[in-house]
Formats: sequence, C-alpha cells, structure tokens
Amino acid sequence: MYRKASYGSELDQLIQLLSKLPGLGPRSARRAALQLIKRKDSVMRPLSTALAEVAEHVNPCTTCGNLDTTDPCHICDSEKRDMSTICVIEDVADLWALERAGAFRGLYHVIGGTLSALDGVGPDDLNIFTLIERALADSVQEVIIATNATVDGQTTAHYITDRLKDCDVAITRLAHGVPVGGELDYLDDGTLTAALNSRRPF
Repeated sequence: MYRKASYGSELDQLIQLLSKLPGLGPRSARRAALQLIKRKDSVMRPLSTALAEVAEHVNPCTTCGNLDTTDPCHICDSEKRDMSTICVIEDVADLWALERAGAFRGLYHVIGGTLSALDGVGPDDLNIFTLIERALADSVQEVIIATNATVDGQTTAHYITDRLKDCDVAITRLAHGVPVGGELDYLDDGTLTAALNSRRPF
C-alpha cells in the first residue's frame, strides 16, 4: 500500500507551495525544497527576504498593468517613451520579452489573459475597457495588438479590434510567420499558413 511521505508540517507546506508554481510538480517541488534547505544561507534566506519585499512593494500599474514599485510604472512615467503608440499584450511576461528585445519604445497595455469561452473568461474579466479609454486620448495614434497566435489570442485580437473601431487610431497586428533562422521543413502548418498570408514585396 502506497503511503504519502511526510517531511514535517513546515517542509510539507513549503513543498506544497512550490508545487503550485508553473513547471513544478510534486517531485520537482521536493527537489527544489531540498536544494533550498541545503543552501539555506546563500539562497533560502535571501529568497525569503526578496519574496517579502516583492509582496510588500510590487503592484500592478493602474495605467497599463505592468508590475512595478511605483504607480504609474517607470515605463508609463518615462518621458523617453513614444506616447503615441500602445502595444497590447496578454501578460507581463510578454512585456518583459519585448523590453528585453529592445525593439519597442512605446507604451504597453497588459490585458491579463485572453477571451476563452471554455474557461469562462469574458471581456469583463480582462483589462480591455481601460484600453479603450487610453486609445481615445489625442496623443495615441496607433494600437499594436500583440496577443499570442493561438485560437484564444486571435479571438481576443478580433474583439479588441472591433472595440477600437470608433477610436481615431491605426490598429496594427504583429506579423506571424517564419522566424529568423527558421527552416520550412520544421515549421507547423499554422505557421506556414500565416507566413504565406502575411507575405510582402521583396
């Protein structure tokens, strides 16, 4: 008969909390907990302090949804950003990816997910209505929709486009297709179709 291992209530709680993180199942959580305990002074205690600081001071920006210690966040508050362009993204992780690439110098708007009938996520559950308000500002000239190329992402993009039709802004979409360095033989059908449909003069 299988019996669940017991490590003590404190350690059990740590493992259970770690297992709730993306990519960490029960086994990975146990390994992570073991490593934290082995490196108590160099990792566990600094991590505990960092988590407490983040929990206390980091909050969503009420303007764009970015995470920061200030409100508005450092991006919304920067005079060096292009105030005429707003890039709509699903999650803060997407914002971090675009910032890491350094290719976009405008503003962002994090909607917090995608529309999904199966998951019961509707327009009221996302940060879309504040986007409409921002798009009505005279300074905004373009809204870039950068939702993921999934079914839910495409549905959300079409919904946002429809809601923005009365705003006096250009609505653009991130190109989808063959990645730089990609080989056609390794691409899926959806990517190839998107690449063909998004072709442009050479």
